[in-house]
Amino acid sequence: MTTQLRIKRAVPFVLALGIWFFPVPAGLTAPAWHLFAVFAAAIASVLINAFPLLTASMLAVGAIVLTGTIKPEQAYSGFANSSVLLVVIAFIVAQAVVKSGLGRRVSLFMVSHFGGSSLGLAYSIVLTDAAIAPAFPSNTARGGVLFPIVLAVSKGAGSEPDSESRYLGGYLMFCSMAGLAVSSALWMTATSANPVALQIVQQAGLEIDFGKWLLASVVPSLIAILLLPLIVAKLFPPRVGKTPEAPAAARKELASMGGMSRDEWITAGTFVLMVAGWIFGNKLNLNTTSVAFMGFGVLLFLNVITLDDITKQGDTLVTFLWLAVLFAMSAQLNELGFMGYVGERLASGLGGLAWPTLYVTLIVLYVLIHYMFVSQTSQVLALFGVFLDVGAKGGVPLPLMAFGLLFASSYFSVITPQGGSQNIIFAASGYLTQRELYKLGGLITLAFLAVYLLIGSPWVYLVMR
Repeated sequence: MTTQLRIKRAVPFVLALGIWFFPVPAGLTAPAWHLFAVFAAAIASVLINAFPLLTASMLAVGAIVLTGTIKPEQAYSGFANSSVLLVVIAFIVAQAVVKSGLGRRVSLFMVSHFGGSSLGLAYSIVLTDAAIAPAFPSNTARGGVLFPIVLAVSKGAGSEPDSESRYLGGYLMFCSMAGLAVSSALWMTATSANPVALQIVQQAGLEIDFGKWLLASVVPSLIAILLLPLIVAKLFPPRVGKTPEAPAAARKELASMGGMSRDEWITAGTFVLMVAGWIFGNKLNLNTTSVAFMGFGVLLFLNVITLDDITKQGDTLVTFLWLAVLFAMSAQLNELGFMGYVGERLASGLGGLAWPTLYVTLIVLYVLIHYMFVSQTSQVLALFGVFLDVGAKGGVPLPLMAFGLLFASSYFSVITPQGGSQNIIFAASGYLTQRELYKLGGLITLAFLAVYLLIGSPWVYLVMR
């Protein structure tokens, strides 16, 4: 181990101990402050590349339980969380799409139509997501639909994880992940966090329906969607430019595949039924995660996926472990009042600002605070009402403040790999390192923030007057 690495690995422990033994701020309990110390150190260790996310998470959960900061059942509650389980099952089912050959068929079809360039592939993916988003009340489920297609397209183009060819796959994976964030801002029904936030807005005296949301979101969201593949290509070049011969080659290979095999038909049928269950789950009173489990069971029963296939997916277990731990820690920070405390203190210090300055400051702070959350909905529940109230009392027009926070509650999810459960399946693909994910997530979130503030705010102010 080099001296530089030793220093890096010491930093998180020093940070944790420094915060832990610092006097507990008035208004917070010791468990809330100590949990923050461990959580902040775990995230910092990943940001400075001292430890992998799994190592940081395991050390963190061990520390908070052994020190009595929170109870074991609270620390391990993420392992039974439906969103965490949905991510894991979607990841396994995605492998069936690849194994059966269906993914290759779909990828060849996409390449035959859009494969003239890596940019064309990226646009086909993010625009597909934007088109299907209003029918999906879960962006995690939507990620489960897109991921196997992106994986198959990447592999079909010769891009493999953990290799020199990974850049195209990494580019497409990140575009897909970020596309989910902005398409959730485009449509009122695209994520479960939106209705939760709308209830808070309604209590504040503003009614927003599907049409009003779309009118407010359409200009900034479509601009963000159109800019996304271009910006990501600059930040993380796919190293594959124009490929004019690819569409013809894909059509030729698609013809040589012949008709669909038994496993392809089973996988396609199961996948269609899962998607239908996710779309109409609310109306039919179906649990989204249970729909995924049933689809997984069918694929196991019909031998499309075998136990051997599952045991080879080590990344799935790694993802499950760190996601469950961080999800539980973030939830407990919220339960113990830490998130609300931070939001109120930040908001209370902004009195006296002119309303345009107050508006921008609140939106920026609201986005940056998401570094501490592993769930969009949990931040909405903890802080949305606080920030909305401070903005409205400070003179910000209520529709402008409301939509600014509503949109941010979607696009901020890409700020970290764990910033939304829909990210995890893409982050765990192996095409991007944790450091790259944090860097790209931060920069793309800043780009989204700029679009929604500089273009979205004047637009909302104009159409909602």
